[in-house]
Amino acid sequence: MSSWPTEIRLSKDRRTLHVTFDDGASHALSAELLRVESPSAEVQGHGPTQKKTIPGKRDVEIIKVEPVGHYAVKLTFDDMHDTGIFPWDYLRELGETGEAKIQAYLDALAAQGLSREPARRR
Repeated sequence: MSSWPTEIRLSKDRRTLHVTFDDGASHALSAELLRVESPSAEVQGHGPTQKKTIPGKRDVEIIKVEPVGHYAVKLTFDDMHDTGIFPWDYLRELGETGEAKIQAYLDALAAQGLSREPARRR
C-alpha cells in the first residue's frame, strides 16, 4: 500500500465519508457511491461478470464506521447493508475514480430501467 489514511470522518448528514491520506490526498466519498460499489459479494458477486446494479440508493446514509484491523473499515448503511469491508487502497481507488464509477452506475441503471430514487412505501 502506497499511502495510509490519517483521517476518516463521517459528515454530520451521514452522506459523505471524508478520507485523508498521509501523502495529502483527500477524498469526499458519497454514501451512495460507497453503497453501490461495496466490495461485498452481495454487490460484486463472486466473479467479474456477477456485479449487481443496486437501485434506490440516492438517499442512503452511513450509520456506522468500524475499524477492521489496521487495513480497512466496515461500513453499515441505513438499509442495513454491512457486509462490505473497505480496505484503504479501495477507498483511495474510489476517491480517484468515483466520478467515472458513478457515471457507469447511472448508465447501468438506465440500461436496466432502474432508478436511484428509493422505492416509495404505500
